Amino acid sequence: MGNSQSPSSHKDPRFASSSRAFSHTELEALKSLHASLAAQSQSNGPHVSPSVFKGIYEKGTKDEIEEFIYQLLDVSGNGIVGRSDLECVLVAMFDNIFNMDNSEHGSSAHHDTVNIFLNAAKFAKHDERHAEESLSFEDFRTWCTLLPSVRKFLGSLLIPPNQGRPGSQVPRLLHLENIDPNMILLKKIYAWHIGGILPQHDLEEWKLLYHSSVNGLSFSTFLGNVSKDKGPTVLIIKDKEGYVYGGYASQPWERHGDFYGDLKSFLFQLYPTASIFRPTGANTNLQWCAVNFSSASIPNGIGFGGKVNHFGLFLLATLDQGHTFSCTTFGSPCLSKTNRIYPEVIECWGVVTKVADEEKHDGGKGTVLERFKEDRHMLNMVGLANASE
Repeated sequence: MGNSQSPSSHKDPRFASSSRAFSHTELEALKSLHASLAAQSQSNGPHVSPSVFKGIYEKGTKDEIEEFIYQLLDVSGNGIVGRSDLECVLVAMFDNIFNMDNSEHGSSAHHDTVNIFLNAAKFAKHDERHAEESLSFEDFRTWCTLLPSVRKFLGSLLIPPNQGRPGSQVPRLLHLENIDPNMILLKKIYAWHIGGILPQHDLEEWKLLYHSSVNGLSFSTFLGNVSKDKGPTVLIIKDKEGYVYGGYASQPWERHGDFYGDLKSFLFQLYPTASIFRPTGANTNLQWCAVNFSSASIPNGIGFGGKVNHFGLFLLATLDQGHTFSCTTFGSPCLSKTNRIYPEVIECWGVVTKVADEEKHDGGKGTVLERFKEDRHMLNMVGLANASE
């Protein structure tokens, strides 16, 4: 951080613009704070060292940290956070995480990748001094909720770059060598996006368990393939409208006559907009897997959220059609262009976790009480554990 008292700072129009937001007393207090931090830095100059600043940053409240990140996004320094600012930030972020080379920067694929994350932002703030609509602080917070990987990365900017830095982890995607990579829906950047809500031990390896173009539209084949490891799975659908979306199933796909699952499940969108929708705690209609039922009240197929025949996402057992509606379970909208969906490609990936492997060797120590505690923790995260219904 530079010295706010230096002559060069006063010549900077951004300094003059920022100064107007403070009273004379507040500016003097800021100068005093800066001098104190510079002294602690022992840098033999009017600068604050990264280690000292990081210590102050980490003591901030969640609101203070998010306000700081929001201000950093004003790349152009014009006092607003516009679409062009966010685009610059996302390009730099993806370069850092995925090591994109210069040839990719101007490509349409690179442009599309940035746009799916920009499309989740709401630029609705109007300032008479600027022609460009901008992102308000509240809309920035909403954007971060929909894109937890982005929030995680931005919140770790003061940590030295390495593979272990939060927000940088990308699962290793494994599939058979005889499958054409161009057939795969799950790109690395999609896996990074989905993984933003998952713990570290779920970000090691994901392996392809089912692909409709390879395994055919067979529900029995689908269930047989995805049930082998008994672990979490990532279901991805590309429909005939070109939309890509899906759900993370924390529990195995097993035959039930009603909803089941826990609060670790969630829905997501991948294209043309990237978003994640976590459980709201409004109900426990999380996963659905009905096989060979003859009652119309128990539709055969797999799904997430909502209610029977009005799911957040549902695939019929024929795997050739389904539907998606807005639902309170995940606070999610219709995930496609229309409520009725016709899948073009269906994939399911198994999440390989170290924890799961260790539990297999230990004979499985998980108890009902431990599962309840985990769900209780998730409820606390959404602020509903102590709410009376």
